Amino acid sequence: MAALLLYYEVYCMKALLDSLRPGDKDWELARAIDPDRLPAHIAIIMDGNGRWAARRRLPRVAGHKAGVGPVRSTVETCARLGIQVLTLYAFSVENWKRPRAEVETLWRLLRFYLRKELPELQKNDIRLQAIGRLDALPPDVRRELDAVVDATAANRGLLVNLAINYGGRTEIVDAVNSIIDLARMEGRLSTLQVDEDLISAHLYTSSSPSPDLLIRTSGEMRLSNFLLWQIAYAELYVTETLWPDFSRTHLLTAVLEYQKRDRRYGGLSGTPFNGDRSADSEEMIAALPVR
Repeated sequence: MAALLLYYEVYCMKALLDSLRPGDKDWELARAIDPDRLPAHIAIIMDGNGRWAARRRLPRVAGHKAGVGPVRSTVETCARLGIQVLTLYAFSVENWKRPRAEVETLWRLLRFYLRKELPELQKNDIRLQAIGRLDALPPDVRRELDAVVDATAANRGLLVNLAINYGGRTEIVDAVNSIIDLARMEGRLSTLQVDEDLISAHLYTSSSPSPDLLIRTSGEMRLSNFLLWQIAYAELYVTETLWPDFSRTHLLTAVLEYQKRDRRYGGLSGTPFNGDRSADSEEMIAALPVR
């Protein structure tokens, strides 16, 4: 584990800096990042494609096409930065409600992205995984997706989770049903007790750490049914930038903002987590008036 952390802190940061031009804004941002405090897992709600297109009086599909570039840039930057897991919200269970032509365009763009990016994924040791109710995907999309997942399965760098036909509530439902089905099959349904660890072990993301940083573009202040269980203690970062305009600069800025946060997990900053009270605290409590 120590060797792995050293790899992320030294080799990957060097890879990012080497890809930038000294003195440029992104180079300065990258140099300001503390490699010891990187988020292990970044999750992104990629929002704003439609508005980006509308502002340019273009069809919505133009916004989706323009959003492919930021996906490539974000994956590449996270890999070079040393992020362990990146989860991208690509298609929600609610997105089926959109016009059929738009949905079909999204599937074509996904297939195009998978075919075009596979060589780069292999070159950069990136592993692709898909999460969601994948059985409902069109057969040709599922075949293309499975082929890339299989081809990158042995890679050991950045793990990219594509959330496709995904919903946070449906994920929890699927996890609970999986727990019940397994208990029924093993004959222990009558004694089954469900706790947080058991649910976490049956989520789509069970093999990944929970997100440390959740980024949402387009300025919307909602979670949109994304990773509802996993983001309980994630730091939220919302930018007004629409997804097609989201650049490496925006990503590095989000990471720097994350590193300014004081993550207390329900405790107090700079205080012990074991619940011990100092003598002064006991005296203050005793002095409080009782009504």
